[in-house]
Amino acid sequence: MKTFAAIDFETANEKHCSICSIGVVIVRDGEIVDRFYELVKPAPNYYRRWATDCHGLSHADTRQADLFPEVWKRIASRLEHLTLVAHNKGFDEDCLKKCHEHYKMPYPNYSFLCTLYASRQQMKGLKNYQLHTVSQAVGFELENHHNALADAEACAYIAMKLF
Repeated sequence: MKTFAAIDFETANEKHCSICSIGVVIVRDGEIVDRFYELVKPAPNYYRRWATDCHGLSHADTRQADLFPEVWKRIASRLEHLTLVAHNKGFDEDCLKKCHEHYKMPYPNYSFLCTLYASRQQMKGLKNYQLHTVSQAVGFELENHHNALADAEACAYIAMKLF
């Protein structure tokens, strides 16, 4: 597979609809052709300390950000006809579905592939299959882990190697 969109979400709290940042990397014919990153005002709009400790974002960062529907309008056209790829697709796909549901938006039934699952199948012997470990194993140095764009880019490199 040479054409797809790698996607990553960070959330503000335990609710999967609380997306607070989105990273998307578009790959066409095996080359990265577009990158998108934006902060999102989460719903519900509160941050858990563990979430902020993980990705560094807080209410102050997203206070002026747009809500998910406005941000998604800027992304959706870029994803038309593309398979989405995520590292742990169960989480990212659920976040996307929960936000569409929360805002009563029709869900376009995106096709998702999972680099976490693929790496477990194809890369035996790694100490773990976390994003930073797998990205390093395929030759990509993930420098800003838990930044949605950095994680989406790492996922794109992994997908280019595994798919």
